[in-house]
Amino acid sequence: MFKKLFGNHKNMSKDVNIFSPITGQYVKIEDIPDPVFAQKMMGEGFGIQPTEGLVVSPVEGIVDNVFPTKHAIGLKTDNGLEVLVHIGIDTVQLNGEGFEMFVSSGDRVSVGDKLVQFDIDFINQNAKSTISPVIITNTDSTESIEVLDSESLKRGESKVIDVKLS
Repeated sequence: MFKKLFGNHKNMSKDVNIFSPITGQYVKIEDIPDPVFAQKMMGEGFGIQPTEGLVVSPVEGIVDNVFPTKHAIGLKTDNGLEVLVHIGIDTVQLNGEGFEMFVSSGDRVSVGDKLVQFDIDFINQNAKSTISPVIITNTDSTESIEVLDSESLKRGESKVIDVKLS
């Protein structure tokens, strides 16, 4: 209510660029080997077939949620866009093994800041896939989402999605 009264978001840009949080190959959301992500049940986004085990922030904002199992991290931009970075498929069952977290909930991050390190080989051997979804979890707050054509992604440098908030 106070935000509406005092107009905190009024002068804020409604445009958000989402960069790749991981170096690797671009994967269309429909090709992620998990129906929850592939059928966009959690929102619009894309996947990455990682070539290295480092996750950096894809947006500027705050760390909204660090999952206790370290397999996923939720971020929120200052203008309200919510982005989930989920490392691998069926990795919650690993109970944090193979992951090292470098941030906590409430931390402010910029594009390219180190968030999580993970062991690709361990995930390959113990989970369904290393393909890592990057999902906009509040797509209902967006006016438009443009996923840019990409193949090879570089963490913190390759812009993958242009979002305009409503």
